[in-house]
Amino acid sequence: MHPETVSYDVMSPVKFLARSVRVFPDKTAVVHGDKRFTYREFQERIFCLARALQKTGVAPGDKVAFLCPNTPHLLEAHYAVPMIGAALVSVNVRLNAEEVAYILDHSDTKVLFVDNELSHLVAPSRSRLSKLALAVNICDASPERPLAGPDYEEFLERGADAPPSIHLDDELQTLAINYTSGTTGLPKGVMYHHRGAFLNALGETIEFGLTSRSVYLWTLPMFHCNGWCFTWAVTAVGGTHVCLRKVEPAAVFSLAATEGVSHLCAAPTVLVGLSEYASRHGITLSRPLSIMTAGAPPAPEVIRNMEQIGAQITQTYGLTEVFGPHSVCEWQEKWDGLSLAERAELKARQGVPYVNALHMEVLDPVTMEPVPEDGASMGEICMRGNNVMSGYYKDPQATAAAFAGGWFHSGDLAVRHPDGYVQIMDRKKDIIISGGENISTVQIENTLYQHPAVSEAAVIAVPDPKWGEVPKAFVVLKEGRQANEEEIIAFCKQSMARFKAPKYVQFGPLPKTGTGKIMKYKLRETEWAGRTKKVA
Repeated sequence: MHPETVSYDVMSPVKFLARSVRVFPDKTAVVHGDKRFTYREFQERIFCLARALQKTGVAPGDKVAFLCPNTPHLLEAHYAVPMIGAALVSVNVRLNAEEVAYILDHSDTKVLFVDNELSHLVAPSRSRLSKLALAVNICDASPERPLAGPDYEEFLERGADAPPSIHLDDELQTLAINYTSGTTGLPKGVMYHHRGAFLNALGETIEFGLTSRSVYLWTLPMFHCNGWCFTWAVTAVGGTHVCLRKVEPAAVFSLAATEGVSHLCAAPTVLVGLSEYASRHGITLSRPLSIMTAGAPPAPEVIRNMEQIGAQITQTYGLTEVFGPHSVCEWQEKWDGLSLAERAELKARQGVPYVNALHMEVLDPVTMEPVPEDGASMGEICMRGNNVMSGYYKDPQATAAAFAGGWFHSGDLAVRHPDGYVQIMDRKKDIIISGGENISTVQIENTLYQHPAVSEAAVIAVPDPKWGEVPKAFVVLKEGRQANEEEIIAFCKQSMARFKAPKYVQFGPLPKTGTGKIMKYKLRETEWAGRTKKVA
């Protein structure tokens, strides 16, 4: 803890609210359907929530969980909970009941807020969550109260008698705990501190060009890395939050037009859905729309399709452990004259560190020395700095492993190009070693996306008696399009070395996480049942 002085002030993203209330008190801060809240009203609701939590017994260090889609309730929690020194646990709404129960128990949640359409994820475990003192119903979609306890608006009234006591005395105290998707075991609780959230939110405003005129549509889940810190970034500049319960292409394009949306964030799989919807319905954007994409390396074809309808794509890269985005494919003026396809290829790279991040290297995993900037030598992306997590909650062993050698280890394999820009080649666990040759699944997937019939694709290694393992592609076809296995394989062989092309193709839906990432581990579980895949 560092005492505040004339030359030092504790960094916390919660403080952005007071500045915007002072500068833009009567401006619309939040839009949700037919509801509109000004910045002054937004702050009043946040104060009521914070005070009500304190009167319920929530103290600094306690955990408050929200199981809620992208509605104003969760946005308000991003200020009210850390404002009183507590930590916000935003739970992935697409998990099953057992996964939700694990997170609530492991995080020591004291008060839980649940949207009434998601109560079935809590009801089975409510009686065995001994640390949970109170459940509050969020009656947004209907007036039903499935759980015993007050509804959200009634709960706010408990805090309307006086302002809350603010506890922002240590910028390294835990502001939020975000749980990983648990693709390699039980979910881990990533602890965010106020300092990192403050700096990363400012980084978003710079790298994404947010201003007081920005209108941000909530297509990215707020439960994912606290909405990549945009929950605070939009408020920092006095922009407008447009909430959206469910991401559907028709709703996105409608709100883009009616609310004048200028910015949104989305995983590549969401962009696939948007571009296909726009193609089917002949939609082109009538005003500029900036889109930030991350979560998985986007195929150049996905970027090109969105820019064809008038969007401007910014590709960023990061992980839950670094507050969301850490690097950006910073655009260079000298690239302006390139063709759309050439620009899309460049934009698919992970780029350079954010202005607030600075420290990102591609290191040899053995020597921990930077790899040559030749676009071919592979190493692991490692980061350090102000926007790295404090550690994993109640898991010192995993924290120590992640921080080995004084860097956070991402697990992503990448190259650094001669211009210094980083490009991911694969995850450590996804790289295919076939007959001694390394094959990048990302390269194959990027090729598959260029096929006119392919909507989505994922590639994994499958066992092979001769080569040890070979690539297999899992493909989702576009609506109304046809293709067979032989055609897909032949198409890939035209664009890459023949040994890199998939040996098998399977058609059908792909398993995905709550944030839209394709769960390759589920595909591998089936293909490698009873066998062990080597990790590079």
